[in-house]
Amino acid sequence: MSATSRDVWIYVEHLRGTVAAHTYELLGKGREIAAGLGGRVVAVVLGEGARPLVATLGAADSVLCVDAPAFNPAVPEAGVAVLRALAEARAPRLVAFGATSVGMDLATLLSARLGLPLVVNCKDVRLEDGRVVAISQMCGGKLLAEVEIGGAAILTVLAGAFPVQPGMSDRTPPVEAIPLPTPLEGMSSKMRRLLEPEPGDVDITKAEVLVGVGRGIQRKENLALAEELAGLLGGTVCASRPVIDQGWLPLNRQVGKSGMVVRPKLYVALGISGAPEHVEGMKDSDLIIAINTDAKAPIFDVADYGAEADLLEVVPALVEELKAGCASAA
Repeated sequence: MSATSRDVWIYVEHLRGTVAAHTYELLGKGREIAAGLGGRVVAVVLGEGARPLVATLGAADSVLCVDAPAFNPAVPEAGVAVLRALAEARAPRLVAFGATSVGMDLATLLSARLGLPLVVNCKDVRLEDGRVVAISQMCGGKLLAEVEIGGAAILTVLAGAFPVQPGMSDRTPPVEAIPLPTPLEGMSSKMRRLLEPEPGDVDITKAEVLVGVGRGIQRKENLALAEELAGLLGGTVCASRPVIDQGWLPLNRQVGKSGMVVRPKLYVALGISGAPEHVEGMKDSDLIIAINTDAKAPIFDVADYGAEADLLEVVPALVEELKAGCASAA
């Protein structure tokens, strides 16, 4: 790469004409970091039909848009080829992606192609005396690493790490429409079609109350407790990935990065540790209540209320209280 600029680039992740929510989190934080470095925050939008998305990116100082026929950046090989060409020509100081399956595919390959360091799963990025410092979360949040970034670098940032509002704006940013900067013929992979799960018996994305269960439920038979609690609350049972992998609930009940994103009025997390992949799918719930025996479980970082307790003791007590309340109301 040429001499590094002071600009911060934000990769705009999108699907079916909708920008992913974490992109706005990155734009807000990107503005803060870029201002401290004396540079600009630049949104990078790739993909056929991507140009209309620019109207939603007003928090960016400028937008680089590659809207080319038959170009699908969801194929990592193609997306990285374009990003590499752009970065080699303009030398951004930082390039930030969401820590999603798409973001990780692109960021890891781009890091290798450009020979730049990669800091993954960042839960914070800040300036300290002119130095860029990132906090990387590992081992499900049990280990944090503080990394000082001395030069150009690539980051993946956890969804929910920053507020959304600073990245939202009604202004129309200046756009630079860029022709495809590198030929894509001869790519070894291509997107044929997007396979989605068939609709299940319950659409948890529409539920106003969800009772989520994790490893702490211990046995399939204990799901009956969660079902009873959910029924009394007028809600539905969902789960983190370990429960789904056990086959205790169907895939359409999974919440998280590889499952569904939910925003209920109430989310009760039973025995869920709070791994970033799960939190990404439920962090925007209006009210989060967590029950876990581990006082240091990351789920407590996003919960509005929490109890360090055994769910197998707490849930039966809650069920009895709710039953008594219903009986007195009748």
